[in-house]
Amino acid sequence: MSFGLFDFLKVIGSLGLFIYGMKVMSEAIQKVAGNKMRQVLGAMTSNRFFGIFSGLLITTLVQSSSATTVLVVSFVNAGLITLAESIGVIMGANVGTTVTAWLVSLLELGSFSISLLCLPIIAFGFPMMFFSREKVRLWGEVLIGFALLFLGLSFMKEIVPDFSSNPEVLSFLSESNYSDRSLLGKYILSLGFVIVGIVITVIVQSSSAAMALTLVMCNQGWISFPLAAALVLGENIGTTVTANLAALVGNVHAKRAARSHLIFNVMGVGWALLILPVFLKLIAYLSELVTGANPFDEFTGIPIALALFHTIFNIVNVLLLVSFIPLIARIAIWMVPSKKTEDEEFSLDYIGSGLMETPELSIVEARKELIKFADLMRRAFKYIPLLVTEMDEKKLQQYTDQLRKYEDIGDRMEIEISDYLSKASKGELSSDASNTVRSMLNIANYLERIGDIYLEVSRNLTNRKRKKAYFTQEMRDNILKYATKVSLSLDMMVKNIESPENKINHIEANALEDELNEYYQQLREDYIKKLEKGKFRLESGIYYSDLLAEMERIGDHAASISQSLTRYDDPIVQE
Repeated sequence: MSFGLFDFLKVIGSLGLFIYGMKVMSEAIQKVAGNKMRQVLGAMTSNRFFGIFSGLLITTLVQSSSATTVLVVSFVNAGLITLAESIGVIMGANVGTTVTAWLVSLLELGSFSISLLCLPIIAFGFPMMFFSREKVRLWGEVLIGFALLFLGLSFMKEIVPDFSSNPEVLSFLSESNYSDRSLLGKYILSLGFVIVGIVITVIVQSSSAAMALTLVMCNQGWISFPLAAALVLGENIGTTVTANLAALVGNVHAKRAARSHLIFNVMGVGWALLILPVFLKLIAYLSELVTGANPFDEFTGIPIALALFHTIFNIVNVLLLVSFIPLIARIAIWMVPSKKTEDEEFSLDYIGSGLMETPELSIVEARKELIKFADLMRRAFKYIPLLVTEMDEKKLQQYTDQLRKYEDIGDRMEIEISDYLSKASKGELSSDASNTVRSMLNIANYLERIGDIYLEVSRNLTNRKRKKAYFTQEMRDNILKYATKVSLSLDMMVKNIESPENKINHIEANALEDELNEYYQQLREDYIKKLEKGKFRLESGIYYSDLLAEMERIGDHAASISQSLTRYDDPIVQE
């Protein structure tokens, strides 16, 4: 039986079905347990061993070490866990991803093939996708993804020819005899297949898919056990290359987390290669005890032996390197040094377009960016009272220029954050996540408008100076008192954005808004009375009244942001 182009395309299609099934299942599980996953990580990263366990648990559930890594990066970005704590989770994710090899070996390549149940599972899960309850729909997606995963694997197993009866297929592999080589030759050959494993994983963009492909090739007799083990080692490095490529357009925290993953896996593959001949004999001995088949002699025993090798390698790697977490973190920081930026420079520290694999988890990063945006707008407010009291022309120009810079930063941050959230929302989000995205878009809109008010105020006060429309001492005192109250409202805005949803102090935020509105009305009525009595010059009074009105609008927007944090059903405001 020949193996032609059409057969090769069918193999690629089967692999694609496997990857798609993995993606559907993983994303559905993340939507079902997204918030709980974040809570688990937040509670279980207080020390490195809890972090390892949480990484193992989450990766076992979602069947994607990439999803766990992105979640970890989100937490590092959000300042919820340190880089060292994230490395512990990544170590656990490496162990958790070994579950895939066991599922494939036991449920598809063993005596029982779960692919026989794939169509009934789809028949059960398909009607669930039409239920009104979101959780039921998502569990339907989980079942369908699970079924498609093993259906693709079954197709692949049937399409890939049996090497023993088709020696012309990949005949060069038969010449790559591991056992007959010298010790140096074994190391060179193993290193070559490690590189092949890296390339395969980078091409298919999934270590789980690469492992499944390796297991199928072993089951069909294409490659021997030692070469398959070398491929697995390469796949461990390959999965980190994917994360590092994604992090190229990410932020410094993303790069460090990705580098940590790479450093950890390269160190592991390094020691495993050094003792590979002895390590493989140990695995073969254990595998023969369990299955009765020696993987060096019988290719049907390779899948279980390979799953055993993958698991033991990752567990031993964690045990060996767990005490070196601080060193790995220092190396990662050295490889990706911080770039210090001034407040006036535009930069997004927490989000990057390369980390959009899991839309539910990207919300954590966007939230941290909103906190930075809000803090920036709060600090910019200090220049408004300075524009009123400062008499030095050079300093006045500096303050005006600063407000213009902040307004420009606000415009660009609003565009970038909104664009990022829009991309996240293109993926299928849970209803809670969709509401959160809507709220964040709302907040970014309000913050950008606060920046617009700053620019408008700076222009008006510059014109006031040019026209020599001076404020009286009473006007300046009133402005400064009102600015103090507005500043308190901005402080409360930032505090609420930083707070968890159940700790948002909207009562105090509303009280501050009421106080601002009441004091504004009091000042305005007083201004009108004194203007009628001729105590205020008309031109100065207009600028005074406009400035009070603009500051009142800033306070309103600050209060509206606090309200948006708890009222997700508000539409995005338009003006």
